[in-house]
Amino acid sequence: MSDTFASLADGFLAALPNVLTALLIFALSYYAGVWLSRLLRRILQRNNAEPGVSHLLSQILKWTIISLGVIAALQRFFNVAAFLAGLGILGFTIGFALQNIMQNFASGVILLVQQPFKVGDDAGLAGYDGTVLKIGLRTTEIKTLDGRIVFLPNADVLSQPIVNYTRASRRRVELPVSVSYDADPEAVRGMILNEVRNLPGLLDAPAPQVLFHTFCASSIDLTVFFWVDTAVTPHPVAKDMALTRIRQSFKKHAVEIPYPVQVVRSPAKGSGKKKK
Repeated sequence: MSDTFASLADGFLAALPNVLTALLIFALSYYAGVWLSRLLRRILQRNNAEPGVSHLLSQILKWTIISLGVIAALQRFFNVAAFLAGLGILGFTIGFALQNIMQNFASGVILLVQQPFKVGDDAGLAGYDGTVLKIGLRTTEIKTLDGRIVFLPNADVLSQPIVNYTRASRRRVELPVSVSYDADPEAVRGMILNEVRNLPGLLDAPAPQVLFHTFCASSIDLTVFFWVDTAVTPHPVAKDMALTRIRQSFKKHAVEIPYPVQVVRSPAKGSGKKKK
């Protein structure tokens, strides 16, 4: 009996360093996971990330670190390589089956970290223009200009050009205009510039321009270029105001805006009759 007790005591004393080391590794990994997850959550909250997304990402980081600590602790007692190999095969199988979901998830994480746009921004994403309503881990929700709610897969959003209209505080407005051949080009240029220079939010540099460029069948075509501060006057509003003011000025000064005219000629009466 005493020999058995002594053997157990010797085995316990021999394993005690490994047990203490394993407990220390587990404790350190646990507290490191908790601390880093809280740090990540604070960073995401400062960048206006969705609360649910912040919680999920912080929990993923926490349990990843704890899992690595558990594996390192178990390594003190037995070789976990075969166990990890089995997990790797299982993970590969699951990953292959869920590759689209995982791709969208990874893209969502990248969007949250890089933040090319935020909730509330006006942006062009995957061919849609509108206001960003929500940035999730799998999809980004956007309200288009015509009021549709569109859920865009994050992989599609990240793989295509992203246009952030909100961040562009300076935008150029291009306005095509046509005038008749009877109009004086320099007088037209002066009228247009006079109206554009009075627009709210107009930027002095670059200066507004009126460039004639095409002789058409019934008109001379020109394009008006000017820059606006979108915080003062949004781009569509600036274009609308410029078009309205130019039209009123043309009407006041009798400048004709040509439009296509079709002339239909009918055969003269009796022209189709044969002489007897």
